[in-house]
This record gives sequence, C-alpha cells and structure tokens, in this order.
Amino acid sequence: MNAWLARLTQATYNTTFMYNLRMIIAFAGTAFVPYYLDQQLMTIPLTLGVVAAGLSDIDDRFSVRIMNQIYTYIGFFITAVSIYVLFPHPVLFAIGLIVSCLGWILLGSLGRRYATISYGCLVIAVYSMLGVELFDNWYTQAGLLVIGAIWYGLLSTISFLLFPVRQVQDKLAQSYSSLGDFLFAKSNLFDVDMTPESYQQSMIELSLENGKLIGIFNDMKTALLTRLKGDRGQKDTRRSLQYYFVAQDIHERADSAHIDYQKLTRIFEHSDILFRFQRVLSIQGKACKDLSISILQRKPYHHNKRFKHAFHNLKLSLEKLRQEQQYDEVWVNSLFSLYQNLKAIDAQLRNVETERYIDKQAIIESRLKDDDLKGWDDIVVRFKQHLSPESVLFRHAVRLSIVLFVGYIFVQTTDITYGYWILLTALFVSQPNFNATKRRLYLRIVGTLVGITVGYAILYFVPSVEGQLLLLILSGVLFFELRSKQYAQATAFITILALINFNLDGMGFAAAIPRMIDTLIGCALAWLGVSFIFPDWKFRRLPRTISRSIQAQCNYLAEVVEQYKSGRNNGLNYRIVRRAAHNTDADVASLISTLATEPDFDPAQKALAFEFLCLNHTFISYIAALGAHRDKISDQQVLNLLDKALEDIQGALLRDEVPDLSSQNMLQEIRQRLSQNNDDDQKSLIVLQQLSLMFSVLNQFSQLKQNLSHEHDQASTELASL
Repeated sequence: MNAWLARLTQATYNTTFMYNLRMIIAFAGTAFVPYYLDQQLMTIPLTLGVVAAGLSDIDDRFSVRIMNQIYTYIGFFITAVSIYVLFPHPVLFAIGLIVSCLGWILLGSLGRRYATISYGCLVIAVYSMLGVELFDNWYTQAGLLVIGAIWYGLLSTISFLLFPVRQVQDKLAQSYSSLGDFLFAKSNLFDVDMTPESYQQSMIELSLENGKLIGIFNDMKTALLTRLKGDRGQKDTRRSLQYYFVAQDIHERADSAHIDYQKLTRIFEHSDILFRFQRVLSIQGKACKDLSISILQRKPYHHNKRFKHAFHNLKLSLEKLRQEQQYDEVWVNSLFSLYQNLKAIDAQLRNVETERYIDKQAIIESRLKDDDLKGWDDIVVRFKQHLSPESVLFRHAVRLSIVLFVGYIFVQTTDITYGYWILLTALFVSQPNFNATKRRLYLRIVGTLVGITVGYAILYFVPSVEGQLLLLILSGVLFFELRSKQYAQATAFITILALINFNLDGMGFAAAIPRMIDTLIGCALAWLGVSFIFPDWKFRRLPRTISRSIQAQCNYLAEVVEQYKSGRNNGLNYRIVRRAAHNTDADVASLISTLATEPDFDPAQKALAFEFLCLNHTFISYIAALGAHRDKISDQQVLNLLDKALEDIQGALLRDEVPDLSSQNMLQEIRQRLSQNNDDDQKSLIVLQQLSLMFSVLNQFSQLKQNLSHEHDQASTELASL
C-alpha cells in the first residue's frame, strides 16, 4: 500500500502527466456530456471553447488568475456575439474585423496577461465564424464557447489550488537545465583544437544559449513576482526565489571571461590545463542538469563527489604551471582567477540545498523589479510606445489585420467551402517576424496534410460516435502536449480534432479536402503579408539594437565600478542593470541570428553583424568577470584607473571617441608596482587583467559598431519612402 501511494505521489510530481490528465478530463467532459444529453452538436463549440481557453491560460496567483478568467470569459462572449450580429452585414463585419484585430493585438502592449487574453479572443472570433450557422439564437454558440472555457478554467483552478507552486518549480527546473546547456556551450571554448572559424561558431552558439537562458530567467522572474505579491511568507516561494538568485549568480560567473580564449588555446595547447578546465565546466553543466531533475522530482540534490578530485587536480596543475615559470605570469594569474570563479560556482551548487545557506542568502535584498501596470498614465505611455511602424507589435497588428481582411474579402467573393479556415490558418501561422512565419508555413502545411490523411482513415475505419469521441479527446490532448514542441505534429492532431468535430454534423468527409485547400490559401496570405506588409528587413534597426546593448553594458560596468568603491551588493539596482545588459545582449543575438533567413541583406554586412555578435558577448563576459569578483578595494590608484577606464570605454562606445593612452599607461604603472610587491593584491590584479582584456578589443568593438551604424541612414531613407 505504501509503495502504491509513493508511486501515486511521484506521478503527481510529473507536470506533463498532470497537465495531460487535466486535458483528458476537459475534453472528455465536452465530448461525452453532450453525447449523453443527446445534443451532440454542442460538442463543437464546447470543445473549441476548451481549446481557446487552453491557449489563453496564464500562470498567476489565485486572485489574479480568477480576474484573468473573468476578463477572458467576458471577452470571449462579446467577441462571439459580435461575430453573430455583424455576420449578415459584410461591410460592417469587415470594418469590425480590422478594428478588433488591431485593438486586440495592441492590447498586448500592456503586458503578457493582456496579450494572452487578446490572442484567445482572436481565436474565438474565427471559431465563431466557422460555427455561426450551427445555432439559431445569437447567444447559443457564444454561451457554449464560454461554458467550454469555464469548464477548462475550473479544472485549471483546481489544479492550481492542489499544486500552487508547481509552475514556479517547473520554471526553476527549466532555468537550471538551460544553465547546464550554457555551461556545456562555454566548455567548448576550451577546445585545444580550436580554429578561428570554430571559435566564432562556438561564440555564436554560446551567445544563442545565453539568449535562451535569459528568456527563461525573465519568465521565472515573472512567475516569482506574482507569487511574492500574493503571499510573501510562503516558504516554497521564498526558497524558489533564493534558487533563482543562485542561478543568476552562477550565470554571471559562468559567463565571465578572464582570458582571450583564442590565445589561450594557442599558448596552452600542449598542456593538460585546458582539458581540466573543460572537464570541470562539463561536470558543472551536468550538475545543473541533475539539480533540474531533482527540482522536478522533488528529491534532494546530491553534489557529485567527483568535483573534489577534479578541483584538487586542477589546482595541482595550476601550481605546477606557476612553478615552471614557463608561461607569462599574467596568463597564469588569469587561470587562477578562473579557477576561483569555478570554485565559487561549485560552492553555490554544493550549498544550494542547505537551509543554512538559504537563511544566509535571505539577508540579500530580495526585491524583484515589478513590470506590472502602475495606473492609467502607464497604460497611455505603453500604448503610445507602440503606435508607430517602429514597433514590432504595431507592424504585426497592421499586417495581421490586413491579412484577415483580405482573407475575408476572398471568402465573400468566392464563397469557398469552409472558407473561414483561411482566416484561422492565417491567424495561427502569422508571427511578428519573417523567420518564425516562414517556419510555421511549412510545418502547418505538412501537419495539415498528415492530419487530413489520418483523419480520413479514422472517419472510415472508426464509424461509431463513441470511438470518434475517444479519438477526439486523444487528439486534443496531444495537440496541447505538442503545440510548443512539435508544431507540425500538433497541427496534425488539431486537424484530426476538427474533422471529427465536423463529422458530428455529418460533414467530416466533405470538410477534409476544403480544409487542405483553405490551409494552403491561408498560408499563402500569411507569407504575402509578412513579405510585403511592413517587412522586417525595412525596420530591422540593427544599429538601434546595438546601441541599446552597448548602453546597457556601459551601465552594467558603471555599477560594477561603483561596487569596487562601496563594497559588494546584490541589491535590486545591481540586478536590474545586469539583467538589462544580458537582455539586450540576447536581443542582439536573436536579431542577428535571423538575418540569414531574410532576403536582400548584404552578405558583407551580415559577416560584420556576426563578428559583432561574438565581440559583443565577449565584452559583456569581461564585465561579468569583473562583476563576479567585485568587492571593496582600498588602492586609490586602482580606483582612479577604474574611473578613467569607464570614461574611456563610454567615450569610445557611446560617443565614438578615440580613447587616449592614459588609461593603458596607468594600467601598466600599477601592474609594475604590484609585481614588485611580494604581497600582491589579488583583487587589484583581477581588475587590471579585466581592464586589459576590455582595452584589447575596444577599438575593434567600437569600429564594428560604427560600421554597422551606417545601415541606419539607409534604413531611415527606406522608411521615409514607404
């Protein structure tokens, strides 16, 4: 009995299992309740209501979750009724379609919760078009859609009450898993067989992994913030907050660069030291993966015993390098700094489970920056920020509105069978950027073709209503399980669900071929829209993104410099500037990584962009290393050097000034003084080394930024001609 209860408890820890169980219950209710009431037609809007509500579900604390659901149900009902009322009047319907689409998408400028609700309302709008003739009364379809959404919301709320911190723990586990991927990518920089080409590729991969990790950190912060607002005393939430801070600290240390990796591999290519550093980083990546699994399974994390042996041998190798005096002392000191940084990561991982550590860390300023709305003035400001073609959200709103309008005109003029699937396809496929839309086009077509083929077979070989309802449930569950992982497979299952739904009205076989045709037309409209209506490459503004990243890095460096004067402080302001620097670095990586998929982009400019991507992440890594070792120092000459270096770096990167040699001269003077002192100040040496690394790439970094900024004038000319 105890073993059975243990297995049951373990099953409840499996988020995927519990989520799929919830979806099984949701679709079973919409499928079999109408069946037993002999009102089979009701299954269609009830099931679509569940789908729309599932797409609109958002994690939040209990009180806000209830308000979100109320807003969602009201939006669903008003949208569905508006479709019914305006449907007989094509001109009014077309106007309403454009206005509502613009309004719903721009509502997303107010925040994630509003963007999710507005997307659900857009989905309900098209679903209502598909079923507008199924029922006679204006309120019937709208009411059933909302009932389906309420049914899903009830199950979602019960799940939340049973497992209130499940979403936070899942995101926390995802954070450590992604942190492990980042450490694996970082270990590739210690490859002794590295070539200039492989180095650039490794840096690009590291930068992209960093971007993914930063996105997950941002989601984690949002989930924590809403929980902390709801219950600041909840132990599990507080513990998750400390885990989050530990992950951020590990990331800053892991992202640190104490050395030029290309030179490092050339100098130490015949030594075992690089292999040892690479091995430690790899097993630390594995440790983060193990910690992620422990969080998911609610089991204690056990630190790998191999670390002690690995660090012992690494230290012996470092001491041997120093004794041999074969290598420049600067390089050896940098390797020792890297060793200390990895030891600090090891300490974080080793102590993350101990209550004593949690209590110690709780002393740290634990506020998170609140990005929620602050009132009507904040609402107006956020809307105004997006009322321009410069805004990605505005371009997407205008683009999708026009695409849906053209699709509606096409349906009205051709009277094509089940034509509103064209609008549904365009809605699901259209994404804010060209690259994402292009990828979804292919996956949507393949998924629909597979879904129709399988759906035909199901309708033919499973003629019973009961059997089809069971397969409807299975298709719905698999759609939600795969929609964020395998879009083509998810499309296939939602196509099967749609065919079974329409077969309840006796139109399953007749709907299959029209759905394929409508999908192709919808995909074509989406492609034309993203290619010719405010295309991304006319509004890329790479120089602007670069400028924001450089400004954020300078702010980060300024805060680090300040803490060398006042002492280490992990307070809110430091975490804000650090997060901003990494966010903008991730923006640069995301933007540049899409360039290869966009037409009409100069190959030479693209090569410069990827070179800048590598150098941009290298520079923030140098700052991160300086930040990882930040602590109050008393050497006034070093503090003066930090101020002068900050001034030179800001001048070169923000104002395109040519830095003078005074900082480099000061750096050499201090280095000589410290080298003559037997009691070397290790903190000061680390500062000197990191500033040396920054100055070594500063001219190249500044020149790349200036070269890429030439695009700004061309883009402005193109924008003015639109």
